[in-house]
Amino acid sequence: MEQHSESLQLKSEIQEKIAKAAFALFCENGIKSVSMDDIAQHLAISKKTIYKWYSNKDEVVYAAVKGFLNEMGQSSQCFLDNSENAIAQLFNIMQTVRQIFLSMRPAVFHDLRKYHPNAWKLWQEHKCGFMLEKIKENLRQGIEEGFFRNDLDIEVVARLRMVMIELPFDPHVFPQHEFNLQQVQQANLELYMLGIATLKGHKLINEYKQIKEEE
Repeated sequence: MEQHSESLQLKSEIQEKIAKAAFALFCENGIKSVSMDDIAQHLAISKKTIYKWYSNKDEVVYAAVKGFLNEMGQSSQCFLDNSENAIAQLFNIMQTVRQIFLSMRPAVFHDLRKYHPNAWKLWQEHKCGFMLEKIKENLRQGIEEGFFRNDLDIEVVARLRMVMIELPFDPHVFPQHEFNLQQVQQANLELYMLGIATLKGHKLINEYKQIKEEE
């Protein structure tokens, strides 16, 4: 029984290692252009070893996306739990998102949607489940603190925010060779915050912006 447990743990560790390495390559090059050979070479292992744990590339993509979403969810929850107010939550999460986008090509979302429907469904479920609920919690907290307008339709605003989060990755709206993804995301967040904030909230947003600029 103990040996079986150790075997499962080893399998989990190896699969996680492969998935993490694959995700790093996907972010750097896009999913379509990364082959199983590329993943094996990156890990300095044989392709046969990867196929021992994953049947095909689609399974690797699914595992890579699942691992990324789990990590992002944990990081986001940590920031939400340890921020002093609702506006601080948004600024702190934006810092995490900025670091992610530094290493992620917009093509990742396009490839995910077009070639890997199961992994794309996983992202959609995460977005419409975990992310949507956290956005609504943030809105409720901000309203209670007096930083966000109390006339907001939380359900509508939260869903609009979800669309805004994905919009910068749309190459038809923001061609990669014309726009800096980080700058677009920053403008995106500021537009959202200023649209939902009270006068008290606007003052706090400006204070945080000044602190970030001085850093």
